[in-house]
Amino acid sequence: MRIAIIGTGYVGLVTGACFADIGHRVICVDNNAEKVKLLRAGGIPIYEPGLEDLVARNVAARRLSFSDTVAEGVNQSEVVFIAVPTPPLPDGSVDLSFIEGVAREIAACMTSYKIVVDKSTVPVKTGEKVVETIRRYNQAKVEFDVVSNPEFLREGFAVEDLMRPDRIVIGVQSPRPVPAMREIYAPLEAPLVVTDINSAELIKHAANSFLALKISYINAISVICEAAGANVQEVANGIGLDQRIGRRFLDAGIGFGGSCFPKDLSAFIKIAEQLGYDFGLLKEVQRINQEQMQRFVRKLADTLWVIKDKRIGVLGLAFKQNTDDVRLSPAIALCEHLLREGARLRVHDPQAMEKAKTILPPGKTVAYVAERDAVAEGCDALVVATEWPEFKQLDLERARRSMTHPIMFDGRNLFDPQEMERLGWVYKSVGR
Repeated sequence: MRIAIIGTGYVGLVTGACFADIGHRVICVDNNAEKVKLLRAGGIPIYEPGLEDLVARNVAARRLSFSDTVAEGVNQSEVVFIAVPTPPLPDGSVDLSFIEGVAREIAACMTSYKIVVDKSTVPVKTGEKVVETIRRYNQAKVEFDVVSNPEFLREGFAVEDLMRPDRIVIGVQSPRPVPAMREIYAPLEAPLVVTDINSAELIKHAANSFLALKISYINAISVICEAAGANVQEVANGIGLDQRIGRRFLDAGIGFGGSCFPKDLSAFIKIAEQLGYDFGLLKEVQRINQEQMQRFVRKLADTLWVIKDKRIGVLGLAFKQNTDDVRLSPAIALCEHLLREGARLRVHDPQAMEKAKTILPPGKTVAYVAERDAVAEGCDALVVATEWPEFKQLDLERARRSMTHPIMFDGRNLFDPQEMERLGWVYKSVGR
């Protein structure tokens, strides 16, 4: 099919490249002309494993192209996906101005029947507003359908998630667009859940909020484990083997971050409030997440006594592994707290250092270190803040010898406490 994707962020670019790879003709549209220029030249504005090769292969096959005008995308396509940002507002609700703006642009240039698919994460009833907007601004008065098709992509695993999905959710107002949506996703051979638009929109917020709940739950358990002398990893393994629960998202740490969970959690609380329900359970999830970071910082202060003028090495800046995304990153928040306390930082991340520099400018208090094993040199303590797998390969003996004091605060439980003690480290982790 001929498909347009409006927005070339993590969701839009991955979706467009994957759709092209399974045989569709895709044009990705972005109003940032510089980004479009970069993509046309073979550059990728984000780091996502497998994405660069996927884009290059499909551009070469002439199945994937780029434009900076919505009209070009709409005119060349049968189905138009909206994949623009939906950032949070100060009160926790969602800024839908990008959605409204794109809907107006699509409406203005529609001259024949189109299926408009909302891929962005939006509050329930947004689809109704998109329908209303397109009707209002489409001078040609052509027929169209609006579909909700929420994404369930994990940054760092987005290509894999799109190509091998657990399920595909399609929310519709009429049966007319369903065959086309089935055709788009048919090569993926995944279960297709067809429902009404409002239910589809709720599914995304409900799913992300439940996953955030699982993380906060195991973080709360980690506090009890520390107090009881238990091991949170063993507890997580024990409960995770229950098929009704599952092991995923039961890793204790310094809390969740990124552009999805915090935003979607706040949005769902606000959505519920607007619908007359006080979602106290999700408010508690937020509180536990905030406290988990505070608890970890206290652990540093209790061990180091005075943080001011301490040199601290930090492994990890991205909000999770396999991405360069530093938006609402717990690792960045930790660095900011340590800097406010007067620490001097040596930091390293396999992919996120350039983006982190826009938040933590390099200088006297923040040194960016290109080599992982050199981060610890001259430090009073070392912190693991992001769960990159390569951090498990840290040369622990070199790090120990190069430090003023061999103290490690492992915020992601990457290392074994007994082995660290055997190697001569003062080792502090989470829930163990």
